[in-house]
Amino acid sequence: MFEISALKREWLSNPRRDILAGIVVALALIPEAIGFSIIAGVDPRVGLYASFSIAVIISLVGGRAGMISAATAAIAVLVLPLIQQYGVEYLFAATILMGVIQVIAGFLRLHLLMQYVSRSVITGFVNALAILIFIAQLPELTGVPMLTYVLVAAGLAVIYLLPRLTKAVPSPLVAIVILTAVVYYMGMDVRTVGDMGELPSSLPSWLIPDVPFTLETLQIILPYSATMAAVGLLESMLTAQIVDDLTDTGSDKQQEMKGQGIANFCTGFLGGMGGCAMIGQSVINVKSGGETRLSTFVSGVFLLFLLLVLGPLVAIIPMASLVAVMIMVSIGTFSWRSIKDIRYNPWQSSVVMIVTVVVVVWTHDLAQGVLAGVILSGLFFASKVKRLFTVNTELSADGTTRTYRIEGQVFFASSDRFVEAFDYKEVLDRVVIDVSRAHFWDISAVGTLDKAILKFRREGTMVEVLGLNEESAVMIERYAIHDKPGAEAQLGGH
Repeated sequence: MFEISALKREWLSNPRRDILAGIVVALALIPEAIGFSIIAGVDPRVGLYASFSIAVIISLVGGRAGMISAATAAIAVLVLPLIQQYGVEYLFAATILMGVIQVIAGFLRLHLLMQYVSRSVITGFVNALAILIFIAQLPELTGVPMLTYVLVAAGLAVIYLLPRLTKAVPSPLVAIVILTAVVYYMGMDVRTVGDMGELPSSLPSWLIPDVPFTLETLQIILPYSATMAAVGLLESMLTAQIVDDLTDTGSDKQQEMKGQGIANFCTGFLGGMGGCAMIGQSVINVKSGGETRLSTFVSGVFLLFLLLVLGPLVAIIPMASLVAVMIMVSIGTFSWRSIKDIRYNPWQSSVVMIVTVVVVVWTHDLAQGVLAGVILSGLFFASKVKRLFTVNTELSADGTTRTYRIEGQVFFASSDRFVEAFDYKEVLDRVVIDVSRAHFWDISAVGTLDKAILKFRREGTMVEVLGLNEESAVMIERYAIHDKPGAEAQLGGH
């Protein structure tokens, strides 16, 4: 049901700053969208239309207010082989299917997988992204006239010094306006937005991708769509988490997944490439005062307004001013505290963070970096938990019964220590395995219990297991074989 209070809270609680922040983001979206189009090997309009479409639609149906989504480098890199081999129409079809997959992922609640991404991985992801943002500016900073460096330095000075005087207007926007005016009226010969490619002069139109509707087409685009959907959702979920932290507010990540899917689905029909949340632009938006859905909506609408109405004016914006903005984003995105914390955090956390950074920067693939970090985090966690395992023993007064008291977590990583904890050659009538302070987690743990019991029985010792908790007892009942016929023969294959 439509609620006035929700409209005010999500759209109109901060209109002036939201509109100004949206304008700044729109200006910064133009060179990035054009650059990503060049990366993907398509006309600049494909990236620009995508940025407009995704930003507007996600502001309406997304789950994270104030987060900016548009065409991104992560997706552009993935689709290059598809376009080179089959053409741009297959890109549009793949983008539509990408949206369908993301909506399904939202209904399947796959956002819950984010619980397994540790803080160290997120920090590594953020730092790597900051480095990539800076690296992406290098083409505009190498082999250029000295005047370009002067302009970039001047832009950074305005961005960082103006807030000391006033925060009424976002300083990045002021920097862009001042540098554009100076370059234009003084006739300086530097690269401008117009040098990046032809800007669109008409609205995007609704189209059906010109591809055969056959099983063969589906086989071609499905792998690309699935990868685009996974990378897009991963980057969006991590960006949403970062915006949550920046704003001390929560987000509906399941709705964000569905919203990303809807945005990409529609964008494919508008002749745009796939996209996702952008941490750099989202940081610009938040730091410029953007808080609600209005800022995201304005960024998309103003982007289209700039292209259609103010195209000639946009074309004269010096790239140096946008480079200065992106350098500010890079500096603001990097977690400088993480460098200091390396000395104080557990070394495993620092290794996970550094590996995530190295893999992302090395491969320029955020998904590979996060995957490496998650795997390493899992290995370190398993290694740590397996050490939470102790065994104490006590021999009865008559010397015929030994009690083993197991304490800790029994699972695949600690199963060897469990088996090696027993002395199978000791001459006894009876062994008691007290597991009242232990937990059996998986079939590897059940298998080690089978192995221990059968080894004792092979030596003629009676075994009694005491204190199984309810969950462990269910595992033992379902999977253990030591009390079943043919247990000795089955043990090798357990």
